[in-house]
Amino acid sequence: MDATRTRMAGLVLCEPTELYNILNQVTKLSRLTEPNYLCLLDVRSKREYDESHVITAHRVKKRANEYLIPESVDLECVRHCVVYDNNTSTLEIIFRRETEEEELEISDKSRRELVPGAAVECGRALAALTRHPVCILRGGYERFSATYHFLRTQKIIWMPQELDAFQPYPAEIIPGKLYLGNFRQACDPKIQKDLKIKAHVNVSMETGPFFVDDSDKLLHIKIEDSPEANISPFLRHLCHFLEIHLQLGSVILVFSTLGINRGCVAVLAFLMHWNEQTLKKSWAHVKKCKNNVHPSQGLVAQLSEWEKVILGDSVTDILDPLC
Repeated sequence: MDATRTRMAGLVLCEPTELYNILNQVTKLSRLTEPNYLCLLDVRSKREYDESHVITAHRVKKRANEYLIPESVDLECVRHCVVYDNNTSTLEIIFRRETEEEELEISDKSRRELVPGAAVECGRALAALTRHPVCILRGGYERFSATYHFLRTQKIIWMPQELDAFQPYPAEIIPGKLYLGNFRQACDPKIQKDLKIKAHVNVSMETGPFFVDDSDKLLHIKIEDSPEANISPFLRHLCHFLEIHLQLGSVILVFSTLGINRGCVAVLAFLMHWNEQTLKKSWAHVKKCKNNVHPSQGLVAQLSEWEKVILGDSVTDILDPLC
């Protein structure tokens, strides 16, 4: 299980960035089209849910202290089950005072009742029904919607064709700072606005519409998507460009035509440099953020050489397939 998640009896805390990336995974279409991919459950009140909720979320009703899971959901087959309430930030139990008078009796703990947050309570009920740990969204809807307001909706029923048409956002590699996407996403003005993108790294032969002729905000690495592609001469400049923008607080989108090979390799090279870490560790992080990345063998070999530059030795065995 990911080190960024906290374990507890079949439950894990899920960071907002993890849910963002789960919602934006793709194969040929958005993975939200797959019936057993994601079960996203909202345990807030009906009024709050109707006002707005995370896209594709089902509201979980409660009757006689029992959570009623939507009948359309087959939890045993679901890959990701995520539950959120308003603002749960821990899996630990919390104090609930029985009367208003006890609010004034801070030192008297004898009459306090220990209870889990609503999301944790629901998650515990679900944990016995799922193959994978149930994820509790850290910070709940309040934190997620504050960061990813563009993934809020009032829509309750999603038709298959609507999910087919859903346009995913770029993968979030460093929360709120670095994204990995494709050429279409790099050309979408709404995505630039929603993610507050201030700079582009274009690792393709195509020319995008943003930051043209602005070398301070656009780094264009022109390499073909071919076995002979050579990104090595550009890696130092790439890392310097990204480092400067991160220090300035800029949000950067790295992209290539499909965002699975050249753009992925650029991000891997930067993570190795930025964190002084191995190719293998960088790969594990990028693969978690964007499941469909598939760097070519030639570019992976160049990353192995880059690892020697960063760490002084080649640590990752690239003969052991990264995938």
